[in-house]
Amino acid sequence: MNPGVFASPYPVVLDLADKPALVVGGGLIGARKAAGLVSARARVTVVSPTAVPGVVHNPAIRWHQRPYRRGEVASYRLGIAATSDAAVNAQVARDADAANVFFNSVDDPANCTLITPAIARRGDIQVAISTNGRSPALARWLRTRFEQTVNVAGDLLDVVSDVRDELRAEFGTSETQRWEEALDDELLELVEAGRHSEARHRLRTALGLPCLVSESDRS
Repeated sequence: MNPGVFASPYPVVLDLADKPALVVGGGLIGARKAAGLVSARARVTVVSPTAVPGVVHNPAIRWHQRPYRRGEVASYRLGIAATSDAAVNAQVARDADAANVFFNSVDDPANCTLITPAIARRGDIQVAISTNGRSPALARWLRTRFEQTVNVAGDLLDVVSDVRDELRAEFGTSETQRWEEALDDELLELVEAGRHSEARHRLRTALGLPCLVSESDRS
């Protein structure tokens, strides 16, 4: 049985805003990886002799129309290799490892120091699904199974965040053991039904807040 690429993977969320990121390869996969980095507000460079329109015409991507130059990944915070040339991908991996740059080689987990998970996203809610490099296709399939739940969780987050702000304003802190009991299935059902005002009222009561009508309830 394949034990996966990492013996003890450590999941993290990276802040790549305004950080330089390199994608080697300008095909469809490279374009998809570059677009993901752009959405994270990274400063994205693609290096490839040719590129698909998603790279060429994206103003947020800087495209160097040439082959990868040995060692250049060292100038970036994160690197991704997405070419069809295994030798090029392996070279970028060696350079990244030598420079202590986190690196992903598409469909080549043995040459990775990070694995990009499948993401189900709704606003500030993100669910990352990884199979530790064993089956990216399964990770993507599982993502679709979570997406409906994430949509509901996004609405729930809005309710909880509003009441958390009220809790901090009332008591000077939002930390309380009451959260464990306050977040329950009945609260989720109210949000799923679109009854957000009732959900806020229920949450305030569970947290010991005065049940005042807020601006959020009037909306």
